[in-house]
Amino acid sequence: MNQDTIDGAQEVEKIARNVLIGSKAWGKFPTPVDQIVSYAELQVASGVDLSQVEPSFFTKKLHSLKRALSKVLAAVDLREKTIYLDLSQRPERQSFNKLHETGHKALIWQRDTYIHLDDEITLDPDTDELFERQASWFASDALFQLERFEDEAAKLPLTIKSPIALAKTFGGSRHASLRRYVTKSKKRCALLVFEKPMMNGEFSAEVRNYFQSPSFTTEFGLLQWPSKCGLDFQFIKEAKFGAKFHEKGQITLAVANGEFVAFSYHYFNNTYNIFVLLLPPGEKIRSRTTIVTR
Repeated sequence: MNQDTIDGAQEVEKIARNVLIGSKAWGKFPTPVDQIVSYAELQVASGVDLSQVEPSFFTKKLHSLKRALSKVLAAVDLREKTIYLDLSQRPERQSFNKLHETGHKALIWQRDTYIHLDDEITLDPDTDELFERQASWFASDALFQLERFEDEAAKLPLTIKSPIALAKTFGGSRHASLRRYVTKSKKRCALLVFEKPMMNGEFSAEVRNYFQSPSFTTEFGLLQWPSKCGLDFQFIKEAKFGAKFHEKGQITLAVANGEFVAFSYHYFNNTYNIFVLLLPPGEKIRSRTTIVTR
């Protein structure tokens, strides 16, 4: 039995597909998130902004005895069929959060929990909490319309510009699009995601996430990274000097079998995070499409 079966990823995908088809969202771009929310018989609370509410809101309005230890970015009350959002979040992040909360209802085995309060930890697709991971899988599958994302990606050249363009097409964040682009790719590629660099004794950036495509892992094993990278890494130097985007990086790394491999990398800094797309020699997608980003 593989991990997808154990964690329920295949069942989540099946439900997301049914919801996309039933809501008539399949094939519509950008993905009509509110249409999906309505199909799930939920509504987004009008006139409520979680970034502005008093702490008593969660105990009085949501009747939640569990007091959140960190900032709540989204919540759902399945009894009232209502989603609450932090409206200070970027629109594409709000879209993902709406679908995450919708997942708590669409995934029928989660309905016994009536109230869900979600913060940065529970909304992270890598959270240790299984129900929250599943809700984020649902959100990603619905937002990027399952294999429709991979089909569109296959038409575009193998460049960091492609998932950036696809984020706009589907209405998702660039971070979520880059993650799906790599983890679902049939090509050999990997993605480093850094937190915003800080000067704390030395200029460095913490590694937030690292992803590899299945074929990359098959050939090179799992590459290891320190918890933070400093100026001994060229892409951190580039961040220090204000670089925003390029596709001309080169880096030599030790792979699992002890050999050293020269990778190329594409760099993108959106001011919130730094993204480094790693590509081994000779990997590309043949495409006549030219992507223009602004």
